[in-house]
Amino acid sequence: MSTASVSFQPGAVLADLLPASRVRDIALVVGGAALTGLAAQIAVPVPGSPVPVTGQTFAALLVGTAFGARRGFLALGLYALLGAAGMPWFANGTSGASGASFGYVLGMLLAATLVGALARRGADRSVLRTAGTMVLGSAVIYAVGVPYLMAATGMSLSAAVAAGLTPFLIGDALKAALAMGALPAAWKLVGRRG
Repeated sequence: MSTASVSFQPGAVLADLLPASRVRDIALVVGGAALTGLAAQIAVPVPGSPVPVTGQTFAALLVGTAFGARRGFLALGLYALLGAAGMPWFANGTSGASGASFGYVLGMLLAATLVGALARRGADRSVLRTAGTMVLGSAVIYAVGVPYLMAATGMSLSAAVAAGLTPFLIGDALKAALAMGALPAAWKLVGRRG
């Protein structure tokens, strides 16, 4: 197979490069949920905010981009459902749907779906397109997370933005930079092996 056909095959995401099977898809979904749960344990408290900085947003966006919309949705859906049911794999080993940060988990579900759909259109193959994809995914997470934070805590919009968005922008920029390097590099590596 030529390099161009592997690295620029329309409609492919990185997970599609593995041999297709139902077992592969199940393993990816379970593995994506587990990766997100593990990444959530990398949590740093933010003074004045009930929401910590975690690795789970990076994992959710990476899972969606690498797996595609359907598998990304299923992986984050499994993560959200099991966490809501009591599995302690949300940030800091918490669980349940009543926490102030559960809206971010729901946002990650939608964001993984969006970035997965964009990746199927080649949005993870260059640094600039990956940057745009990560920005859109992060915006979806905040679009769900901040209003949920307001509802769960009774904060005003300005207080929720100050506690649930502003402190995270620098970290999100760093996570996007990691993705901007990792995803296009993975496609280049696959292209060399093809």
